[in-house]
Amino acid sequence: MKILSLLKESHQLGKKSIAVLVDPDKIEEPGQLTQLINLANENCVDYFFVGGSLITTANLSTIVSHIKKEVSIPVILFPGSSLQIDPGADAILFLSLISGRNPDLLIGQHVVAAPILKNNKIEVLPTGYILINSGKPTSVAYISNTTPIPDDKYSLAACTALAGEMLGLQLIYLDAGSGAEKEINAKMVNTVRKAVDTPLIVGGGINSAQKAMTALEAGADMIVIGNALEKRPELLIEISEKVYDWNQSISHN
Repeated sequence: MKILSLLKESHQLGKKSIAVLVDPDKIEEPGQLTQLINLANENCVDYFFVGGSLITTANLSTIVSHIKKEVSIPVILFPGSSLQIDPGADAILFLSLISGRNPDLLIGQHVVAAPILKNNKIEVLPTGYILINSGKPTSVAYISNTTPIPDDKYSLAACTALAGEMLGLQLIYLDAGSGAEKEINAKMVNTVRKAVDTPLIVGGGINSAQKAMTALEAGADMIVIGNALEKRPELLIEISEKVYDWNQSISHN
């Protein structure tokens, strides 16, 4: 089954999923990923996201192929630009930064990437990407030259997500940014959840099992964990146990 179909099916069933974000800039050689790949495999992680706001290394392809060789978990590109495309991945988040007004990230990069993607078998996931303010400026806000939506402007975020859905975007991704000081609050997640019918991805600042569950209970279909795992890999075990329990309870209802 296609990844988008899986995400929509999980959304309909109320099942939750976990994605682990790998930033190629932080990986000097693929062997560094061994522990993370094993942890992800043992703890029923659903997806690997690979990418970052700024990639200064040339190892994207190596990382994608290494993960694919080790496990059967789908690898989804999380690109900061049209340069970050690798045909070895299973899918790509085709991100339109709808919270900003930078035309290059609304449509410009997509025009460059479209013919490349058309010629590859990679699944395209049209995604409305919404940055939410999380305290200090993040790399993605700086690189994208956009201002995140203030974390208390709930209706603004909801209307932005709704506009994205009406434009035909199939997923909505709320992100506080890599290394965010604080996670996106439950009211923000819930307000956006009520506004759209698409699967909702939430990432940035999720560094505890409690924060993960708060996001999921507020309406996120998928949570993305990245930076926090560098400091505390066992966090993945704690979060996956809670997500497993949630999904089991759904199955038994």
